[in-house]
Amino acid sequence: MSSPRPDNGRVPDGDAPEPQTGAVAGEEARANAMSLSEVHESVGVPDAAAGFWKQWRAFTGPALLVSVGYMDPGNWGTDLQGGAQFKYGLLWVVGLASLMAIFLQVLAARLGVVSGRDLAQCSREWFPRWTRLPNWLFCETAIIATDLAEALGSAVAINLLFHIPLLLALCITALDVLFLLALQSVGMRLIEAIVTMLVATIAVCYGVEIFILPQTQPSFLEMGRAFIAPSLAENGMLYMAIGIIGATVMPHNLYLHSALVQSRKFQKDAASIKAAVKFNTIDSSVALVLAFFVNAAILVLAAMVFYGKDAVTLPGGDMVALSQDSDWIRVAYLTLAPLLGTALASTLFGVALLASGQSSTITGTLAGQVVMEGFMQWRIRPEVRRVATRLLAIAPAIAIIALHGDGSVTDIIVLSQVVLGMQLPFAMFPLLLFTGSRKRMGALRNGWFLTIAGWASALLITALDVYGLPDSLAAAWQVIAGG
Repeated sequence: MSSPRPDNGRVPDGDAPEPQTGAVAGEEARANAMSLSEVHESVGVPDAAAGFWKQWRAFTGPALLVSVGYMDPGNWGTDLQGGAQFKYGLLWVVGLASLMAIFLQVLAARLGVVSGRDLAQCSREWFPRWTRLPNWLFCETAIIATDLAEALGSAVAINLLFHIPLLLALCITALDVLFLLALQSVGMRLIEAIVTMLVATIAVCYGVEIFILPQTQPSFLEMGRAFIAPSLAENGMLYMAIGIIGATVMPHNLYLHSALVQSRKFQKDAASIKAAVKFNTIDSSVALVLAFFVNAAILVLAAMVFYGKDAVTLPGGDMVALSQDSDWIRVAYLTLAPLLGTALASTLFGVALLASGQSSTITGTLAGQVVMEGFMQWRIRPEVRRVATRLLAIAPAIAIIALHGDGSVTDIIVLSQVVLGMQLPFAMFPLLLFTGSRKRMGALRNGWFLTIAGWASALLITALDVYGLPDSLAAAWQVIAGG
């Protein structure tokens, strides 16, 4: 008979944490409250002896939900601008960022499965008390930056679909909490299925353009050279690279993933925990490889349609002027025009962008719930924190657009992704410390490969952040001042 995993974080074959007594034990008991209690162990999984496909189907889901954040408007904005300005020059950054994201999301899932804690709870329990508030504030800053990109993406989609002025469309996104509450009644799985179908439709269209249509077929040899000979030599490439990494490796997703994997109700014996680790690793790898192909396709098509051009001629003969200062996300639908025609491309892109923004908003709300409950043990109604987060996110965007016009959307989105990149170390290093600890993880602590890959990813991202900080601050001031 298998013994249950205690709530104090003990794991099979691992060293038990030091016993807690008195007031400390009471504090730890309160800290052990479940995050996302409404979905905790709500999905049953077959026994570890069941067939591969039955188990895989049961465990598939958390990484797909998290991967939506890797295809949100922030990713679209950075990929579009990267392709339009530097052609394939930053394609290697998209690949590297996706690879690092796989390593880090695998670690986040492993932490949640083995310890029974999410990353925020682990940080609360295992770091000094004084770190709780600043850690929570850093996480909330990242979530607000993410929500800023999602709000702007949704506003652009509303503008494309209904021709509502962008500033008014941005104000409308403040009311999306009502839309989200209505959607939640149909179930999370149906929502994600709808969004996945829309994003998959975009991916298929891009695939047809890249591999079939002659006028948008890229040079695969040139793309290959961009991968094997990476460079950041051109002016502005480093800032753009940090934005792509910030849009891809998202700090709040590390907290969210470590909580979502606990929605699966598996046995707590050693064999079942190892099986859960294996299938969550597969789930994370597959979902994020698919996200990489979508992001790479967006960058490649932007390079084909926009790079080196002063204007794009539409099928009807009209022309859209382009420059280095173009608002790329607002003309991104033109990447689909060679296949679909301008009108249908605008509609499809707008619907997919709106769905992407709204879906990412759901995951951002869940992540906010995880970090607030994990670090501070504050529990408030989801719609209340949704409204507060959205208002904090769109207030600076409304101010900047009102002062400097609609042309600053992509710049604001890219800036928000740089903010995410700057916050990443505060999530990555604790994750690596916890998952590499025998005391915390027992025999399922990181092996040599994950240890090297994880630390190399974290150190590279941190080095890029530090090196690019002056350029990032200068660019941030340019966006704010409108220079």
